Amino acid sequence: MAGITLSGLQVFPIKSLRGIAAERWEVGARGLRLDRELMLVDDSGTFITQREQRALALLATELAGDQLVIRAPHTPPLTVSLAPRSDARVSVTIWKDSLLAEPVDPAADDWFSRFLDQPVRLVRFHGHRQVDRQFAREGDAVGFADGFPFLLASESSLADLSTRVGQPLAMARFRPNLVVTGAPPYAEDGWRRLRIGAIEFELVKPCARCVVTTIDPATGAAGLEPLRTLASYRNVGGKVLFAWNLIHRGTGILQVGDPVEVLA
Repeated sequence: MAGITLSGLQVFPIKSLRGIAAERWEVGARGLRLDRELMLVDDSGTFITQREQRALALLATELAGDQLVIRAPHTPPLTVSLAPRSDARVSVTIWKDSLLAEPVDPAADDWFSRFLDQPVRLVRFHGHRQVDRQFAREGDAVGFADGFPFLLASESSLADLSTRVGQPLAMARFRPNLVVTGAPPYAEDGWRRLRIGAIEFELVKPCARCVVTTIDPATGAAGLEPLRTLASYRNVGGKVLFAWNLIHRGTGILQVGDPVEVLA
């Protein structure tokens, strides 16, 4: 299929916060460099997302050299180092996975705890997390993303959904790493292998969507759409599907404008 290109690249340094749009980015063993490298956990070590704390939608991230700046409304910004700084480890849980992570900084914990009005801790990924072997090979790795290294969405599929809902929808509601343009709506449902630039990807699982898609990324307010409309025509086996989870078969550089070749 000719004419498909990569139109968007998004990296999310902290799970469930706003992402950073990039023109060019490195792909490593776990996916995009820094993607879901950091995560918030509650006092039991369980991961926290917008499902529990809609206010996370209001927190923006930006890079400043080897530091990450987090900005919140009406609050002085927080700066944290992107480099590991401690040999300390804490036990954390993300879905069914339990692993050790590095505590980042007590000052960061205080900042997030005050903003969310809940005791939380910021942790950094450490070690190896295996992708679900039902969909992956032994050794396939992911950071603190829900389950897979990449999520891909299509501009035309979003445009179709927006038409059905009756208002423009921000792609940010769906939090993809990769956005493509030039394909018909939902053509991605028929793709199994892609080459984007020089890197190959396998489309291994459609993404089942949750209440996070109903949270306005600009305001943090929740509603019924687009999940209600999606459920009317994208409900498969009780799961509402939009976008695809990918596993990469190589490392290198991705760049907006890269050609997308459908291999299978």
